[in-house]
Amino acid sequence: CPTSHPPTLQAAFAHLALAFRCDVFTLQQRVQVEKRARDAAEENIQEELGQCRAALERLGPSCTDEGCKEVLEQLQHSLAVLAAAVERATSAAEKLGAVHQEARMSRAAEVMVQHVENLKRHHMREHAELEEMKRLIQQNSRNRQLAETQDDVEPRLRPHPLMRSFQQGSARRRVSIAVIPKQLL
Repeated sequence: CPTSHPPTLQAAFAHLALAFRCDVFTLQQRVQVEKRARDAAEENIQEELGQCRAALERLGPSCTDEGCKEVLEQLQHSLAVLAAAVERATSAAEKLGAVHQEARMSRAAEVMVQHVENLKRHHMREHAELEEMKRLIQQNSRNRQLAETQDDVEPRLRPHPLMRSFQQGSARRRVSIAVIPKQLL
């Protein structure tokens, strides 16, 4: 990993990545275990509510007094309200668990997004440096080729030492001829 990233972010990213990899292997098993636990808890609650209903029904015929029958009806009504409340609580518990999981995943995703953004910035910086180095290398290569080409051309442009003395001699003659007045020619 690049050294420009904060170590805590890298460590958090590595920890989360490892946790995700480990979770993948056990996720199905954990889901099944939690479903069984939830189903068992719901069955236990329903069984208890069923036993309460059965006890109230058995109690019903033995109540002859109006006050007793009224209390029995209130208990049955309370039992029905309790059963509905248990269903709402179960649903709310599942939603709360989902929201807690979403919050944990949101924090984990934020760490991962920050790490990816750091990697992108680092990549862009390195890419820009690489492009600059390519440009400099190409420019340097062109300059070197131009210098080599000039070195190859210069010997042809520069006359051989004997040719140079001949050209100097002829230039002197030209000068001397140009200086001689036309009358003498």
